[in-house]
Amino acid sequence: MTFAQFKEEVAKEFGIPTQFQRFWLWAKRQNHTYRPNRPLCPQDEAHTVGQLKELVNKAHNAELKLFLEVELGLDLKPLPLPDKTREDIFLFFKLYEPEKEQLRYVGRLFVKASGRPQDILLKLRMLAGFSQDDDIELYEEIKFEPNVMCEYIDNRLLFRSCQLEDGDIICFQKPSKPDSADRYRFPDVPSFLTYIRNRQVVHFRSLEKPKDDEFCLEMSKIFTYDQVVEKVAEKLGVDDPSKIRLTSHNCYSQQPKPQPIKYRGVERLLDMLIHYNQTSDILYYEVLDIPLPELQALKTLKVTYHHATKDEVSVHSIRLPKNSTVGDVLNDIKTKVELSHTNAELRLLEVFYHKIYKVFAPNEKIENINDQYWTLRAEEVPEEEKNLGPFDRLIHVYHFTKDTQNQTQVQNFGEPFFMVIREDETLSSIKERIQKKLKVPDEDFSKWKFAYISLGRPDYFEDSDTVALKFQRNMYGAWEQYLGLEHPDTAPRKAHTANQNRHSFERPVKIYN
Repeated sequence: MTFAQFKEEVAKEFGIPTQFQRFWLWAKRQNHTYRPNRPLCPQDEAHTVGQLKELVNKAHNAELKLFLEVELGLDLKPLPLPDKTREDIFLFFKLYEPEKEQLRYVGRLFVKASGRPQDILLKLRMLAGFSQDDDIELYEEIKFEPNVMCEYIDNRLLFRSCQLEDGDIICFQKPSKPDSADRYRFPDVPSFLTYIRNRQVVHFRSLEKPKDDEFCLEMSKIFTYDQVVEKVAEKLGVDDPSKIRLTSHNCYSQQPKPQPIKYRGVERLLDMLIHYNQTSDILYYEVLDIPLPELQALKTLKVTYHHATKDEVSVHSIRLPKNSTVGDVLNDIKTKVELSHTNAELRLLEVFYHKIYKVFAPNEKIENINDQYWTLRAEEVPEEEKNLGPFDRLIHVYHFTKDTQNQTQVQNFGEPFFMVIREDETLSSIKERIQKKLKVPDEDFSKWKFAYISLGRPDYFEDSDTVALKFQRNMYGAWEQYLGLEHPDTAPRKAHTANQNRHSFERPVKIYN
């Protein structure tokens, strides 16, 4: 196709007669922006479109990109194009209105390289609809990526001195006033372009309902930590933004990250959204009852309390100074729960996947205790455990079923517990005490099996066996040798995380904050 034929096609498509068309080569600059570079000359238009494409493109597969310049009259009909000399610079103009937060194209002009911006202010006022005595500020929009570059233009300098060239974009506005920063979010062109470059719609979810978007806010990626929590607090109607705690999103698990964002722990919104070089648009929020800086000076532990005589479990959020001890936690729990007697002694256990891994010493500091992956369980110490004889053993007792894939391995479930066994006590005697403790009906209990389990392998007892003979006193990892209670797991099937236990028998759970 000849270029003349191409112009005829353009005339049919856009209704612009060929004599009113001027095509410019569209070129990529060193700063990776694209601008009209130069108008096609008669020699260029003498080629076919294919030949022109080969001539102007270094890459053989590149497209031929052209800019069509058209001059329109007041009636929007095409007019003859102005002459373009080497002295003329072809510029585009955009008007910024801070009260509308709007930047829009208003026209293009040819200016003389030897002229000054102040020479065209009258034309710009007409393009913008300003009054003739309105002052104007000009900025050159240089690039948008990777960061905004927008520079102020001195009206008194020559266009040539401003290093302007064909295809450049000039943004203009009325001058900012001293109170503009208070009246407008983005009082000038640079601040508005920076906002557009960094704006981000963030989807906020309650940490208690991590699957559901609660609301969305349009923010800037360069918002400070304080600006972000202020916006969230405003949306939620919270008077004190420091009571807002945020948690970032894990792009791989599609869940909240395990640890929340510390108070002013990141500088910018973008830091909150980045996860291993991926950028999320989700944040989780909590509304705290005390300011986050105060909360961070405290250690909060989620502790489940198991009542000694009732089938009842209560969950408590214990909040104490970080230098507190386990004993302080237990004393705090005593004020919140019903004890079997006034002198009851409590202990704190670490439970993981239905096994007891640790009994915390009362003097242990709580600062490094982790309740994210392990369950912390508080309970009364039975009187029989306080008065162990020289030949008595305190053993672990766990519920289990056989692994469906490997019958030689077991799967634990339910609530683990401790039990004192006497030196010569048989399984038959121990079974009676277990049935009484767990309140299992005779019909069900008759089907239970009992085994010594070490490293996941069961060795079944007979009723006449002396259980204590199996348990070595100094075996490493006491939780790996235990008395196993084999029976079906009858608890309702629910989705559980690693730090949640299902109870062998449904027990009412109360949650206290």
